[in-house]
Amino acid sequence: MLKHTAILTTAALVFALAFSLLMALFVAGALESRSARHVARALNAAGLGWAEVTADGLLVTLAGTAPTEAMRFRAATLAGSTVGTSRVIDRMEVTPARALTAPRFSLEFLRNDDGISVIGLVPAAWDSRPLLDLATLLAPEDALTNMIETADFAIPDHWPEALDFGMVALRLLPRSKISLATDGIQVTAISDSPAQKRHFDSELGRNLPAAVPVIVQISAPRPVIAPFTLRFVTDAEGPRFDACAAETERARSRIINAARRAGLSGMPACTLGLGSPSPRWAEAAEVVIAAVAELGAATVTISDVDVTLIAESSVSQADFDRVIGEATSKLPDVFSLKATLTPPPQPVGTEGPAQFSATRSPEGQVQLRGRLSDERMRDAVEAYARARFGARNVYVATRLDEGLPPGWGVRVLAGLAALAEMNNGSVQVEPDTVALRGTTGNAAARAEVSRLLSDRLGQGAGFSVEVTYDERLDPARGLPTPEECLAQATGVLERNQITFAPNAVAVEGEAFAVVRNLVEVLADCGPLPLEIGGHTDSQGREELNLRLSQQRADAVLSALAMAGADTSGMTARGYGPTEPLADNATEEGRVANRRIAVKLLGAAASAPAPAASTDPANAAPATEPPPRPEERGPEVDPSEEDALPEEENGEPMGEAGDLILDADGEAQDELAETEAPVAADEPAPPAATPAPAAPEIIAAQAPSAASAEPGTAPSVEEITVDWQDDPAHNALRPERRPEEREE
Repeated sequence: MLKHTAILTTAALVFALAFSLLMALFVAGALESRSARHVARALNAAGLGWAEVTADGLLVTLAGTAPTEAMRFRAATLAGSTVGTSRVIDRMEVTPARALTAPRFSLEFLRNDDGISVIGLVPAAWDSRPLLDLATLLAPEDALTNMIETADFAIPDHWPEALDFGMVALRLLPRSKISLATDGIQVTAISDSPAQKRHFDSELGRNLPAAVPVIVQISAPRPVIAPFTLRFVTDAEGPRFDACAAETERARSRIINAARRAGLSGMPACTLGLGSPSPRWAEAAEVVIAAVAELGAATVTISDVDVTLIAESSVSQADFDRVIGEATSKLPDVFSLKATLTPPPQPVGTEGPAQFSATRSPEGQVQLRGRLSDERMRDAVEAYARARFGARNVYVATRLDEGLPPGWGVRVLAGLAALAEMNNGSVQVEPDTVALRGTTGNAAARAEVSRLLSDRLGQGAGFSVEVTYDERLDPARGLPTPEECLAQATGVLERNQITFAPNAVAVEGEAFAVVRNLVEVLADCGPLPLEIGGHTDSQGREELNLRLSQQRADAVLSALAMAGADTSGMTARGYGPTEPLADNATEEGRVANRRIAVKLLGAAASAPAPAASTDPANAAPATEPPPRPEERGPEVDPSEEDALPEEENGEPMGEAGDLILDADGEAQDELAETEAPVAADEPAPPAATPAPAAPEIIAAQAPSAASAEPGTAPSVEEITVDWQDDPAHNALRPERRPEEREE
């Protein structure tokens, strides 16, 4: 009995122990599963599914690779908030940090009449002071907005080249948006006129960076053309436009296509402008150009809505009547056509045909010869000629003839007005025509003269225009000589010297205005071998004055570069008191000796340059070669120089003067050009050089297309004309990509 009881007791204990163990294992597993499940669910809900969750009893272990340290910390915090921080074991790793990628550095300049804004992200190592100093000079007072931010990364390749071009564009373009980056530059600007646009294109083209692509878009306002004129000629030289105007791109394409069907080759100049008298202008031009082509030897002029067609005597009367009849029926209603068939030449009397001629020599001398109707007409013609060409340049040798046709005086004055547009040439007035021949530096002179004669002679009048364009006479392309540039720079310094504060070498305050004037007069001079010379009086120690003058000359050179001048050929040299202009024993002499002077160096210095000083009576020192480094004296730290006592540092240059300044601080120019009166008994000037007998007629003002062969008419298919094909833009527009430039 006792044995049986012991067995039962033992069995009960074993069963209880096993049951307790099983229950403990079950409870522990349930707790682990619940903890892991809850933590995993919370992590997944937070987007942290990369974390691996395992449980061991009450402990929860987090493993896996976190993208960032912040993500790892967030996962551990979230698990701790779910099961308790003490139960979480963090075994997570973090992805190794990669090197930060440099941002895209860029700058944008916005400039208009109200001010300048500079916006962008730049490298912290890049010195933005030259750019901001230039913007301060260009912007009106307190009108510079600086929104530049920096990032601590290395300066990218080609950043300096892009910034140099951007500063040139900022200085040149008064109304512009300039976007700079190392992968490309975009310039959008507005010019005041087509001539200014060509100047902008030329200047930017000369400064294109070598390794950064550039896109330039400069727009110019369309000119107002009055009268709106088109003149198309077909003669022995072939078809050509003497004047062409259109109101839209589509109209210009239609007109040029009509001229191509008439046999014109190449790309003619046709100006887009305002003032078209009818929206059907292109349609009228197509009709009359086709009529001229069919006649074979004729000239048509459309002046607003008046159409004048003159056929040569070689055209038969039957062909003339047929072509004119068809053209009249096809013209839009608003246009009126007056057609004339030139009669065969008739024998003239003993006195010959009525003629008046005027010639203008390259030197500007004008001779008037031929017939005028009466004294009143002769006085009017002579007064008009002297007003247009200068009183001293006109020689009159005319005779009176009462039998001249009506309107003779109007034709003579119109011919003189046309001749005034030429640099040299001749005009001949006859009863049935006005013939102009000449040479000019204005690429658009042919169209302007045709428009002028058409307007002044009236509908039905015949005239011919033979104009030769000479690029050397073009004022927009002519650059001043080094001597002229030197004279202009010297004039600026004579009117207002560059001044410095006592013992200082910084160009500040009113000195900036003088530097700005120098930059303006040197803008078209290019790389000029110019020496900026610093001079002092004799007070103080000579070696210290020499150092001070060198530092101030260097400061002026740096200020010129900062303001946008091309200083690649310039040098700076300090002369100290070694080249006085006046006596240092007087205050006036010391003032004259304290100066900044300029002179040409090397081969460009054809003559000694006058020094710029407050005493114009003194001559400048002779031209000297650039100084060698050992001749310039030891360099002195400006901070140390400022600390020197005034008696050792010498007197400051340009501290005094008796210049008259206006309200803006600019020196007033008291020089005025006056024209000497012409004496009544002054002898007649010598005969003017006659104009060329037969100057070459320009058949097309632009080169022919590469695909067109000489003497062959191009296809008559419709051609869309791009503004860039206009020869007025082709000659000077900047190349769009540096890699496309010719080596």
